[in-house]
Amino acid sequence: MNDLSGIQAFVIDMDGVLWRGDQFLPGLAEFFALLRLRELPFVLVTNNATKTPAMVQEKLMRASISVSEEEILTSALATAAHLKQAHPEGRRVYAIGETGLRTALEQEGFELADQADGVFAVVVGLDRGLDWGRLTEATLAIRAGAQFIGTNPDASIPSERGLAPGNGAILAALQAATGVEPLVIGKPRAPLFEQALRRLGTPAEATLMLGDRLNTDIAGGRRAGLRTGLLLTGVTTREELEGADVQPDEVFEDLAAVMAALERNGA
Repeated sequence: MNDLSGIQAFVIDMDGVLWRGDQFLPGLAEFFALLRLRELPFVLVTNNATKTPAMVQEKLMRASISVSEEEILTSALATAAHLKQAHPEGRRVYAIGETGLRTALEQEGFELADQADGVFAVVVGLDRGLDWGRLTEATLAIRAGAQFIGTNPDASIPSERGLAPGNGAILAALQAATGVEPLVIGKPRAPLFEQALRRLGTPAEATLMLGDRLNTDIAGGRRAGLRTGLLLTGVTTREELEGADVQPDEVFEDLAAVMAALERNGA
């Protein structure tokens, strides 16, 4: 029986937990209503660097769920915040990425360069319009000494026809071309979890990471000291869980099971 006693806040993955593609998962509205009723703070986190918080808000509004921008943390936002903390003066960067990443960098005061010359960092997120010329500029910048930063390591992403290359594939191509390993910010690395905990203001051991992937959500949450809950509504199956090196603290069939545990434990 699931035990959520002592849980004061949630860090919640999105795809596979709240929805699959454009389909909202059952119990979504009731789950958020219970979090609000119990006054349990949460941060929605995602390795998807292509979306802005406004895009996430718009999607949730289609299910009549309202969340604030402070309750949304993407790998793009976490990456821009990490760079700003390390380089508060703000400088030129070369970015591979879509709207979510480019907007996050500009909001933190970074100038987005069109070429490799004079940039202090190359920041790479998923870019479905990427071409050889932009890979070349990134390669030249990294070889010239620019920092190599990746928003997330996901090697593949789901598509209607099957798995397609993810940001990890782009990072691998640049690493092969430069011999430089990127600093990765998103799950399962620590920076995204650290930023989520700072927003929540709760101890790691009293915060539940709720996700559907063992290698990112659960592994990263455990490393950061959070309690972890695996939902079987996304990528990981119960069969894959058995014998896996990484094990969550709790396993839930669906959001209804999470709500039942909250009701039972009075979290």
